Amino acid sequence: MKSPRRTTLCFMIIVIVSSQATLNLNFESIVYPSLLREHELAGEDPVRQKRAVAVSRPAAQEFTVDVEVSFEDASFLELSKAYLNNRSFPVQGDDTDPATNILSIEVTTVCRPTGNETWCSCEKGYKWPQERCLHNLTCQGHDGSPSGHHCSCLKGLPPKGPFCQLQGADITLRMSVRLNVGFQEELRNSSSALYRSYKTDLETAFREGYSILPGFKLVTVTEFRPGSVVVVYEVTTSAASPELMRRANEQVTQNLNQTYKMDSSSFQVTYSNETKFSITPEIILEGDTVTLMCENEVLSSNVSWQHVETGFDIQNSSRFSIYTYVLNNMTSVSRLTIYNITQDDAGEYICKLTLDIFEYGSRKKIDVTSIQILASEDLKVMCDNNPVSLSCCSEMTVNWSQVEWKQEGTINIPGSPETDTDSGCSRYTLTADGTQCPSGLSGTTVVYTCEFISAHGARGSKDIKVTFTSVGDNASHKGEVREFPRHVMEMGTVQSTTENSLETSKAPEQQANLKITPDPISVSEGQSFSIKCISDVSNYDEVYWNTSAGIKIYKRFYTTRRYPNGAESVLTVKTSTREWNGTYHCIFRYKNSYSVMAKDVTVHPLPLEPDIMVDPLEAVIPCTSSRHIKCCIEEDRDYKVIFQAGSSSFPAAKEVNGKQVCYKHHFVANSISCPENMDVFCHITNTANNSVRSPSMKLNLVPGENVTCQDPIIGVGEPGKVIQKLCQFSNVPRIPGSPIGGIITYRCVGSQWKVKKNNCISAPINTLLQLAEALMKSPSQDAKLPSYLKNLSISTNQVKLEVNSFPGSLGAIINILDLLSTVPTQVNSEMMMHVLATVNVILGKPILNTWMTSQQQKTNQSSQLLHSVERFSRALQSEDSTISQPNVQMKSMVIKSGHPKSYTKSFVFLDSDLWGNVTINECQLEHLQPDSFIVTVAFPTLKTILAQDVPGKTFANSLVMTTIVSQNITTPFRISMTFKNNNPSGGVPRCVFWNFNLANHTGGWDSSGCYVKEVTEDSVSCSCDHLTSFSILMSPDSPDPDSLLKILLDIISYIGLCFSILSLAACLAVEAVVWKSVTKNRTSSMRHICIVNIAASLLVADVWFIVAAAIHNYRYPLNQTACVAATFFVHFSYLSVFFWMLTLGLMLFYRLVFILHDTSKSIQKAIAFSLGYGCPLVISVITVGATQPREVYTRKNACWLNWEDTKALLAFVIPALIIVVVNVTITVVVITKILRPSIGDKPSKQEKSSLFQITKSIGVLTPLLGLTWGFGLATVFQGSNAVFHIVFTLLNAFQGLFILLFGCLWDQKVQEALLNKFSLSRWSSQHSKSTSLGSSTPVFSMSSPISRRFNNLFGKTGTYNVSTPEITSSSLENTSSAYSLLN
Repeated sequence: MKSPRRTTLCFMIIVIVSSQATLNLNFESIVYPSLLREHELAGEDPVRQKRAVAVSRPAAQEFTVDVEVSFEDASFLELSKAYLNNRSFPVQGDDTDPATNILSIEVTTVCRPTGNETWCSCEKGYKWPQERCLHNLTCQGHDGSPSGHHCSCLKGLPPKGPFCQLQGADITLRMSVRLNVGFQEELRNSSSALYRSYKTDLETAFREGYSILPGFKLVTVTEFRPGSVVVVYEVTTSAASPELMRRANEQVTQNLNQTYKMDSSSFQVTYSNETKFSITPEIILEGDTVTLMCENEVLSSNVSWQHVETGFDIQNSSRFSIYTYVLNNMTSVSRLTIYNITQDDAGEYICKLTLDIFEYGSRKKIDVTSIQILASEDLKVMCDNNPVSLSCCSEMTVNWSQVEWKQEGTINIPGSPETDTDSGCSRYTLTADGTQCPSGLSGTTVVYTCEFISAHGARGSKDIKVTFTSVGDNASHKGEVREFPRHVMEMGTVQSTTENSLETSKAPEQQANLKITPDPISVSEGQSFSIKCISDVSNYDEVYWNTSAGIKIYKRFYTTRRYPNGAESVLTVKTSTREWNGTYHCIFRYKNSYSVMAKDVTVHPLPLEPDIMVDPLEAVIPCTSSRHIKCCIEEDRDYKVIFQAGSSSFPAAKEVNGKQVCYKHHFVANSISCPENMDVFCHITNTANNSVRSPSMKLNLVPGENVTCQDPIIGVGEPGKVIQKLCQFSNVPRIPGSPIGGIITYRCVGSQWKVKKNNCISAPINTLLQLAEALMKSPSQDAKLPSYLKNLSISTNQVKLEVNSFPGSLGAIINILDLLSTVPTQVNSEMMMHVLATVNVILGKPILNTWMTSQQQKTNQSSQLLHSVERFSRALQSEDSTISQPNVQMKSMVIKSGHPKSYTKSFVFLDSDLWGNVTINECQLEHLQPDSFIVTVAFPTLKTILAQDVPGKTFANSLVMTTIVSQNITTPFRISMTFKNNNPSGGVPRCVFWNFNLANHTGGWDSSGCYVKEVTEDSVSCSCDHLTSFSILMSPDSPDPDSLLKILLDIISYIGLCFSILSLAACLAVEAVVWKSVTKNRTSSMRHICIVNIAASLLVADVWFIVAAAIHNYRYPLNQTACVAATFFVHFSYLSVFFWMLTLGLMLFYRLVFILHDTSKSIQKAIAFSLGYGCPLVISVITVGATQPREVYTRKNACWLNWEDTKALLAFVIPALIIVVVNVTITVVVITKILRPSIGDKPSKQEKSSLFQITKSIGVLTPLLGLTWGFGLATVFQGSNAVFHIVFTLLNAFQGLFILLFGCLWDQKVQEALLNKFSLSRWSSQHSKSTSLGSSTPVFSMSSPISRRFNNLFGKTGTYNVSTPEITSSSLENTSSAYSLLN
């Protein structure tokens, strides 16, 4: 019989032996004894030889043997390793085989059980061979190696080997050790006897010691250096672990003659071929930013860099930056960045990584090439509308990233550049006319500069001087143009003549007289200005503004109005920048006639408030201490700066650090009253005497006794203190000279500052964010947008690995896209390609963790990104195009005139295993204007980061597809989509779209206008009557709005609601009719008061339910105020129902338990109304008061208490749950007390009759005491059965009917009163009285066992005969009360 299978752990050891005879190995002597015992119990061979190589030769040979050891107790693995590490090698042969020595034993492979599998991993320094990785399953998540390469973990042990092997080829270790003897000059001469003696003795000792290394080949002494005596030697081997090297070094020390006095602590090891050294770029130009990268699989952060030519170690500075990190816990990476490299930086560089005694080094030489630019000669140009070309070429063939043309001169005449990157040449074509170089400026020289820019920042330029002469200087000039620029310039119809001259003639019938703002405009940056241009002619084709260079001002900056007798155009700039400095033309055009007015604008430099960086943003300062405060800007200008706190001002000291200029002040706390909270600002004033105030620095002056956290950069703080700091002035690692952006938040925990929130932005992205903000204020932002989008996509791709280190970069990129998406009126395919390239990077899987952090902070960045892409898509003007990226795809189509074809686009993402289709029929497209665009963008990863605003709904693993039409659609529009269904059994799919108006305009999923057409095993088909971003959701518990179950529940609710309202009204009417007849004693009166208030509260709740349904359209409330009111009254009314139920339950308990206790009727009423309405009112008011100011009182999709944001629903659930539990407990206690028999009691007919009454009591109490809401609570839990929904809907809808039947009409006294009231018949009346007496008297007779149970409640015993004629009023009332409640 086979023994049951046991999970074992095994490991492989490699044994290196030296033998001068036939190999005959016996390994039992070196196997740990406990391992043998373990295998003897398991019935296995303790040692199984897998592979042996043996050659019988007289000379000593080395053999390598793989041995497998298996056992069940995992603790033996470490014991075995410890045993082997403690053994001294070599192990001499024994008597049976004296010629064989064991040189070393190393553990190579360890197999451990993992779940139902066995994972075999390699020890450090070993890897599975490539053929094993190709043909065996590797461990997922364990290996970082690509498929088909060397791996470190396999599933299962290969039955026939090979096992883990030494990594790589032979390596040469450059080593050194010190001898504590005096250095003699003969050791420099390799021919001397002393040199040879030292070399022979040392190499012998080295050879014997290092022979234990795996794959050891040879050892050679290369030189001796002074410093006592430093022996430099080389060891060639396959691999060497730190532990083996230590053991080998010990052997060397023991084997060497003691007269050499070898220092065993001075061993140093340098690996010559373990480090991967790369340089970017390959061709280095003067001015480039050069990156030298060292990578090594040895994990250490101790890395140094050296420039061989200078002989100095490189340290972090303004031009050199060293950044060392560990990549994927597998590789040490050190990056040396050299900024603005020069010829002096050329030469050899050494990268050294040190770990223990090991030194891993590599060296490479770099050459720096100077940039040589050839340009056309200086020339003269006539301003006659003839094109003139300037050209520049690079002497070397380099892949230039761009060529920029700049100009400097009194007049501004721009041109159009054309660059051929293959040839390295650029041409700049000018076309100058008379308006650009008037006669007054004839002969002006403008310097044009062509600047070649490499991809790594190198710049080479060449100047070309161009002298412009006016046409007015020659005879062909027929008109006269006044001096330019001035406040007024009139120009008639402009035509080109055969002589290519500028002709000016008047057109009186259309020529407009213009007036412009007369006052000179001189402002500082950040201030606003406006220019008004008035025309006396209202008939014009176009009005626009442009600069003196002919660049049109972006339309958002000016407005134009037409009047019966004229027109006006107003240029308004709310935040001026230096770019607005210049001359601006107001131009009214009618056909070919132009009316022009010019206005000069002077903008004085002054930092904008957002560009002023302050430190600290907030700080704690002990009253007896001081702190440096500063504000910094990115330019050095002649500004006057002071610090101000309240009415006090302090001087500022200027400090320049590269491009950054800081103004500092040493703030002393004892100069101000303490403790105190104060705001400090720095005021910056320019030469125009305009000033700007920086953001505030909040200083908290405290006594200082409780200060525990201290940091020279962050500052001091008390436990729990939270402060914010600009990342630029924090201890966040960064490259010197590159200002990072964003804010980092610290919290004082114990005695250390801990990072609470990191919103730092990397330097490249921070620069782009600043440029984007400046672009939004630029007069020519639409012209600059294409090049900016290109730079954004390039920079985003370059820093994608740094987003996790700078989490704020993600938000900054999204803010950039959001800003830029509001600029363009037209987007071409190239611009869209750059936009989607940026989106592709930030939606990549490596950045998803940063998105998760953004979601936890409840930002709406995902919605913001989606909105930006939609805006760009709406502005797309291109032919049919397709853009495909791993994380985003776009397809578009142009609507042609005539009969357009249907719009059908498919999207497939192989990496995500997702696909989707979009279809719009021809009949829908016929209503669109010709040349309209339809654009669809699909995202495979966006679904995981868009907020899930509906609780209980989960995303299906599907695409998010956005479809946009370039024109506004007024007619109904139907779109069909198909999504891959990756959750065929995961719930009910819902077709949804992203509604940007939900959740206070932060966005949320909405199903309005969309429905599911068909669901198959692999797809979900949707149809919607509008366009935007679509996806599918899965609803695990609540039914789909269009499902049969949902429709059934709605029908039940509406029918039941009608019955409830009618039943409650009937209940109140019946109570009004029989009130006097049924409230003759206190108990009966209180019972009916409870019933009436329960009915009234439920009636009010039903009415407000109707109101709430009427003011909500399933997406958002039609009237928010009415929705809040409806929610409040529904909440209050339902709570009142519950609290009156509690009152009824407590009264039942009181009257049946405390029989002899008596309370006045007025006190009972006061308590009942306080409990029934007072408590609900307090709870409702507190709930609305705490949540409505933040607008999170109601839900987004219903007029009911919020759950997602504030958990306001608990204000209903908790009281309801407590009341249900209390009332159910009361019911159980009362029934138990009634049924509890006394000793000696026997059943009787009267007892059976009372049981019938109790059964009726349960039938009344159960609906009233919360059975309905018990089922309601069950529906809250995710995945609840549909039966709970149906039962809850039935009970809730018909609760009013239950109250009428069981709370009102089932009461025999009510029946009796109704019969008497309407005089049905004497027999009926007598019959009712007889039944009443027959039911009550025996039950409460003292002779009845049940009567005695009531008297014995809670230990009360008595001999009261409550059925005798001599009963007291109190006893009568108690009896009547019990009867009435039980019936």
